[in-house]
Amino acid sequence: MLQVPFIRDNKAAVIQRLAKRGIDASKMIDEVIALDEKRRNIQTELDNTLAESNTISKQIGGLFKSGKVEEANVLKAKTGELKETSKALTDQLNETTDNLQELLFQIPNVPHESVPAGNSEEDNEEVYNWGDIPTLHEGALPHWELAKKYDIIDFELGNKITGAGFPVYKGKGAKLQRALITYFLDKNAEAGYTEYQLPLLVNEASGIGTGQLPDKEGQMYHVTEDNLYLIPTAEVPGTNIFRDTVLNESDLPIGITGYTPCFRREAGSYGAHVRGLNRLHQFDKVEIIRVEHPSKSYDALDGMVNHVKTVLEELKLPYRILKLCGGDTSFASALTYDFEVFSTAQNRWLEVSSVSNFETFQANRLKLRFKNANGKNELAHTLNGSALALPRILAGILENYQTVDGIEIPEVLRAYTGFAKI
Repeated sequence: MLQVPFIRDNKAAVIQRLAKRGIDASKMIDEVIALDEKRRNIQTELDNTLAESNTISKQIGGLFKSGKVEEANVLKAKTGELKETSKALTDQLNETTDNLQELLFQIPNVPHESVPAGNSEEDNEEVYNWGDIPTLHEGALPHWELAKKYDIIDFELGNKITGAGFPVYKGKGAKLQRALITYFLDKNAEAGYTEYQLPLLVNEASGIGTGQLPDKEGQMYHVTEDNLYLIPTAEVPGTNIFRDTVLNESDLPIGITGYTPCFRREAGSYGAHVRGLNRLHQFDKVEIIRVEHPSKSYDALDGMVNHVKTVLEELKLPYRILKLCGGDTSFASALTYDFEVFSTAQNRWLEVSSVSNFETFQANRLKLRFKNANGKNELAHTLNGSALALPRILAGILENYQTVDGIEIPEVLRAYTGFAKI
């Protein structure tokens, strides 16, 4: 959530930068400023009313002691009027504050200055690529056919048990999945991230804190009886560890990692591009999350990007990095880099990671602050990234490592799988 003083002091810049998302935010920004002005005026009037009431209350006691009962009763009647006024002002203040908060929840984060303008993935900017795309043998198969051929993933069985988008991993497929999770967690721990095992259900406050609610409510599975949500990413419970927290500056930076299954409804996802592991309702992901000093968060973002690079290069998967345009950047992010691996059998790029800096947007919702060198509370910066999302990594491995007589296992994973070939 954007801070009101920031909006008020940088109105033109906020409108201009939100335009990179394809949004004309001028009306909303004007409304925010007007509501804030109204809120401040009501607050001032309420403060003055309460101060007057307190002053009169002190005078009443003195008048009663002096025997001036009639004058005291006149003032007592006045305090009754002031109480009614203060109650009405409090109701107005609460209503105005709620309206302001509701409006602020609708405004996405301001893109970083370096974010290119654009409306869709077609406008994203490729900033890096690595690796040679392998040449496959004649008759090479896409991963969903390889999964069936070698009996390692059963999509039909998942459909029987639950529905489309809930695959069942079997035998060496399950072991390879577990190997990837452990490998990613080990790499993250080596890079200084503390491992957490996190809840898979979160409350509404957690969803609001990281920006999934109310923006992505339609994509989240909702347990209505308990008003809990299945997590779409470990970012939600992981970042909410620090909700309503005041850290010391010396605590920063903080880095955590965690593996969780993730759940996304992905409403409206159809067609060939969602076949197999390309898009699922339940999938495994390992996440990295950072809480940073504002002056160091973009250095930290570069460090996270380099970390994901290292993991993909050890897996020897050809990949590219895209700087997302404004229209393709998530609601809460100021700057996002997407990693995509090349799926040779499908002849297309598959997203496997998003690494983002949210600046103070999430921290403002979370009330995540640190005490700075001057002893004042200041909003921290939050960042997160996939390190990595498993389904499309697994798809890339199955397709790019296939041979005529089986699927090779990337060398870096063999100590984890216990086998070199499927």
